[in-house]
Amino acid sequence: MQQSRKIYRRGMKRQGKKMQLTKAQKAKYRQFLDQLGVTYEDESLFIQAFTHSSYVNEHRIRPHDDNERLEFLGDAVLELAISQYLFKLFDHMSEGEMTKLRAAIVCEPSLAKNAEELGFGEYVLLGKGEEMTGGRNRPALLADVFEAFIGSLYLDGGMDAVYLFLENYVYPKIHDGAFSHMMDFKSQLQELIQRENQGQVQYQIVQEKGPAHSREFVSEVLLDEDPLGRGSGRSKKEAEQMAAQKALEKLTDEDNE
Repeated sequence: MQQSRKIYRRGMKRQGKKMQLTKAQKAKYRQFLDQLGVTYEDESLFIQAFTHSSYVNEHRIRPHDDNERLEFLGDAVLELAISQYLFKLFDHMSEGEMTKLRAAIVCEPSLAKNAEELGFGEYVLLGKGEEMTGGRNRPALLADVFEAFIGSLYLDGGMDAVYLFLENYVYPKIHDGAFSHMMDFKSQLQELIQRENQGQVQYQIVQEKGPAHSREFVSEVLLDEDPLGRGSGRSKKEAEQMAAQKALEKLTDEDNE
């Protein structure tokens, strides 16, 4: 029995202490949340979202007080919120095209850019080693913090809080086509047409030429009944991509006139 008590005590020591910040530190986070327009009940959730594992390890804080669990939750919540927005905004976009667009929105570079634009890096709690190696500006770290922040929003205020935050800082980018360049030409064209409610996009093979072992296909893309562009390729898919590229160039030139 005495031996088991010793093991229990050693286990308790390994658990670490509860994280404590000064009043000035907490005030800094409150001010930041106010700047973001976030209303909240539990500020500790948001502080945890900015707490990197290196800080927890260095200060011997309880292991689960870092932001990794919140990051796990936020990843799933963000995918749901983005999926719902795309589903409602692009009512004629296929499942495959929505998947590609969502992937562009929630990928590490996009999330890191969001975090950077909002100034998240300044508020991350880091260990000295991570700080010295430039962790505060590391894209992977910033992307994780953004996801953890979404997780905090969800736990504190539910999906409504998440939607409100995204409506202010992410959804407008989607609506303006900020992620289109990260998609293939067909997906870019579909996203552009749907975003501006211009009509239905269709592709048709208008010509096949060359011998069987070196076939070339010519595809034409139509907006409703109006031709937008033609492209050729060694496969039907490649021809459609080239046609979509020509259509995008045409629409871009028209917008610039």
